[in-house]
Amino acid sequence: MGAAWTTVLVAALATLVGASVQGSIGFGMNLVVVPVLALVIPDALPATAVLLGIPLSIAMTRHERHAVDRPGLVWITAGRVPGTVTGTLIVASVSIDVLKGFIGVFVLLSVAISALAPPIPLRPSTQFAGGLESGVTGTAAGIGGPPLAILYQHHPGPTMRATLAASFLIGTFLSLAALGIAGEVRGADIVLALVLIPVVLLGARIGRLAHNVLDRAWLRPAVLTFAAISAAVVLLDAMF
Repeated sequence: MGAAWTTVLVAALATLVGASVQGSIGFGMNLVVVPVLALVIPDALPATAVLLGIPLSIAMTRHERHAVDRPGLVWITAGRVPGTVTGTLIVASVSIDVLKGFIGVFVLLSVAISALAPPIPLRPSTQFAGGLESGVTGTAAGIGGPPLAILYQHHPGPTMRATLAASFLIGTFLSLAALGIAGEVRGADIVLALVLIPVVLLGARIGRLAHNVLDRAWLRPAVLTFAAISAAVVLLDAMF
């Protein structure tokens, strides 16, 4: 990949911030990490971003497993299967600049929808649709959280965090299997992920400690603002 250590440090800082955010509110790591990787190490996408989700999802699912919406998880997983296939086809058929443009547009739309969307009723149809969209975007861009976060954002924190973490864990293995079959997982992607995994675990710990002290009234808008700025920069870079 040829990334300089300064570049890896930038990626590590974004990973620490993103993992801390996701550990505290249930989503957001790849909203922070993917736009930064798209700018500094674009060849690492989407495989590295997908790989980084494994340790964080395991830690979060284990910590709040009692709060998982199990019936909803079944429908979400059912939707992720066709979504994963579609996302893999996107990765295998477009250039890195087109993929960066897709990432930028999707993150901007996700931020807007997250900020404006009214409560969505939880039922099999909406959970299947959320899993489908999460499968597409999680595989193609490494960002599978926003569709499910929008679905659960008005529900109790433990339910949202645990259900999203469990669905991310299952979806991550589906995405990796599909990307591996398509030849989109390289040795350099795995090495970078291994370097960043300790940072992910540290961020998860920081986020867990912040559960009871962070005021989501300011944290969530701050995360979405940062994500929007990063996505806009990525989109402009892809265009010009």
